[in-house]
Amino acid sequence: MKKVRLKLNSGRDFFFDEHGDPPPVYDIVNWQKDPNGKIRQVKVGTYNSTTSYSKALNINTSLIQWASDNQQVPVSICSVSCLPGHRKASIRGEPNCCYECVPCSQGEISNLTDSTVCFSCSWNNWPSEGKDKCLPKPVEYLSYDETLGVTLASTSISSSLIPIAILGLLIHYKATPIVRANNYPISCLLLVCLALCFLCSLLFIGYPQCQKCLLRQVIFGIVFALCVSCILAKTVMVMIAFKATKPNSDLKRWASPHVWYLLIGLSTCIQFMICIFWLYKSPPFPEYNSKVKTGVLVLQCNEGSTTAFWLTLGYLSLLALISCFVAFMARQLPSTFNEAKFINFSMMAFLSVWFSFIPAHLSTSGKYTVAMEIFAILSSTWAMLGCMFVPKCYVILFRPSANSKKHLLGKK
Repeated sequence: MKKVRLKLNSGRDFFFDEHGDPPPVYDIVNWQKDPNGKIRQVKVGTYNSTTSYSKALNINTSLIQWASDNQQVPVSICSVSCLPGHRKASIRGEPNCCYECVPCSQGEISNLTDSTVCFSCSWNNWPSEGKDKCLPKPVEYLSYDETLGVTLASTSISSSLIPIAILGLLIHYKATPIVRANNYPISCLLLVCLALCFLCSLLFIGYPQCQKCLLRQVIFGIVFALCVSCILAKTVMVMIAFKATKPNSDLKRWASPHVWYLLIGLSTCIQFMICIFWLYKSPPFPEYNSKVKTGVLVLQCNEGSTTAFWLTLGYLSLLALISCFVAFMARQLPSTFNEAKFINFSMMAFLSVWFSFIPAHLSTSGKYTVAMEIFAILSSTWAMLGCMFVPKCYVILFRPSANSKKHLLGKK
């Protein structure tokens, strides 16, 4: 019986498939009302699975009686297909074939028609505008190719030339009283440090490589500590120089240049140890941050230990506060030799910049956080350079009559 195959009088083949079932053949009927109002079934077509696909369905549309004047085949579903970028959402109280097309949520896509779910892109990709495919996220960092990076880099390089020019001026006029009276060796060291402070901001611009992330905050902390330590040494030496002139003063042995260098080296060494501990315990490293900005991959340097970062800034602030305090104590000394007011102004400006940096650093994100730190570096360095050396340069260049021993001693 499984192998039976014969042709019926109607002309169609009859056989059994592998499941023992005959091939399906259906009559398509249309319910119609006769003139008496009774419902009768009228055959309007056939479906024969044994013929080719194009000839399987035959319908004589002229025999069909429609319920309305619209002579179009009604749609068998109550909702159209959902395009890619959308998902199907069931309508409460309606059959399953009735649904609405809901756009995919932010960060999700669907690339199939009539998809029931949307799925998220990977961390380094973002949906296209149509939310039908994932595209790579643009990478953002403070580069030399953009206006902000070029502006900050050119400002850093041009600013570093000013301390070098002032250093050349002091070397040329090193025999004059105003240069000698303001501790010439420390002034030269301070100018070199100020030039390095301007240049260290270049480490914050460009592609954040592993070596750059490791060194930029460390170099910034050590160079600034050396710079502020020089100012602290100048302040302390002004105090010692005037106090040691009193008879039987025990401060005379502290007026040696070795004490200056010991103070500078000790103050810088503490910052150096903090940075070494930082690199050993939790060193900075480059990372991709996908949470800072929507649709953008921010390439930044993770500082590793946030505590070590703020400890480095805190130590610089402590040195500046000590310098301010010592300079305030030295305000009553003779003003002709006294640099206390200039030191006080420079340290106050330094502290104001970095205290303002804290809320700005916490409120910005991405490349603008780096730009804010560069701006703080440049501003604080300019504050120290302007307060400490602009008055001296003015006297040397425009008031040479004041650059004399008689004038410094208060004699007309």
